[in-house]
Amino acid sequence: MILKNGQVFTAQGRFMNADVEICDGRIAQVAPAGTLEGDEVIDAAGKYVTPGFVDIHIHGAAGADFCDCVDGSDEYVRTMKKYLGSQGVTSFMGTTMAFSEEILNGIFNTVKPLFNQEGGGAVLRGVNMEGPFFNKAKKGAQAEKYIVDPDWDMFQRLYETSGRNIKLVDIAPELPGSLYFIRKASKLCTVSIAHTCATYEEAQAAYANGATHLTHLFNAMPAFTHRAPGVVGAAADAADHAEMICDGIHLHPAVIRAAFALFGEDRICLISDSMRACGMPNGEYSLGGQKVYMNDGKATLEDGTIAGSATCLAECFRRAVKFGIPLEVALKAATINPAKAVGLFDELGSVTAGKRADVLVLNKDLQPEHIFIGGKEL
Repeated sequence: MILKNGQVFTAQGRFMNADVEICDGRIAQVAPAGTLEGDEVIDAAGKYVTPGFVDIHIHGAAGADFCDCVDGSDEYVRTMKKYLGSQGVTSFMGTTMAFSEEILNGIFNTVKPLFNQEGGGAVLRGVNMEGPFFNKAKKGAQAEKYIVDPDWDMFQRLYETSGRNIKLVDIAPELPGSLYFIRKASKLCTVSIAHTCATYEEAQAAYANGATHLTHLFNAMPAFTHRAPGVVGAAADAADHAEMICDGIHLHPAVIRAAFALFGEDRICLISDSMRACGMPNGEYSLGGQKVYMNDGKATLEDGTIAGSATCLAECFRRAVKFGIPLEVALKAATINPAKAVGLFDELGSVTAGKRADVLVLNKDLQPEHIFIGGKEL
């Protein structure tokens, strides 16, 4: 398959007019526009040829939740795969909530055969373990009864149960034992600061001990102020990457623009943080065992606490552009940066010869007209 004369988004985060050849599930070559010929050709003139979107923080979509898999059925992940693939999200990290070790064991045992499995839509790349090592004062939509202090032995057991597929774990660094946990866990996966009351100094200590990431910037953490910069200030100084939910609900567009200015185009990772209401009509849903009400794109608990998002990463990317983020910068934040944040950039995240052919052809409205996952068009 030849994608001809498209504006191809390169690994350097810029567009170039080029042809792309897809063969045997891989990007065979990227060549000057108009130079490649083949039996199957898609004319991409006037369109963008981009990597598939990479969502490293997603709980659910299309009525399904990653944590539903506790009962031994994998149909929920398969539902997510199908929906996400249809939107142009080609890789994702199934994200858990604060649960007991027993419940998390059930989830990981169920989904273990699905990691990196081809077919059926987006590819499940691993686990983002969001909880239970949080500060209860910043629990957000997490269930308080499951929240505990960092437990390295517990994490080790879960890591093995998952088939060593936990790619990211979240922690509040002010809790007892957190720095020991971070030093150990950072040798196995990406460690992120989340659901925390940490001061600037406490967060800096976490980054000095191996944390590299910040979960949903500005949400479930102290405010960023001029005399107490807190976690946000520490992350701006020291984090490799910071996640941002760009649905226009979690953050004001002005804050989104300011965050890109503060962190730069190489460090922001757009995420959906979506739950099962994503892609669904208004109504009552659930997240982490709690009732959630979704109305006009906003998902909340009964007390009004925002409970994840109901917006797919593909739409978060489009809204970032709508809010004034340059196209190349927003696209980098939805593809290259998240792939790098969880150690997957060698395999995916850019239109580069030799990588997986997870490729989109987007029209001028940034809607996908062609979606290739592992070289196969949906």
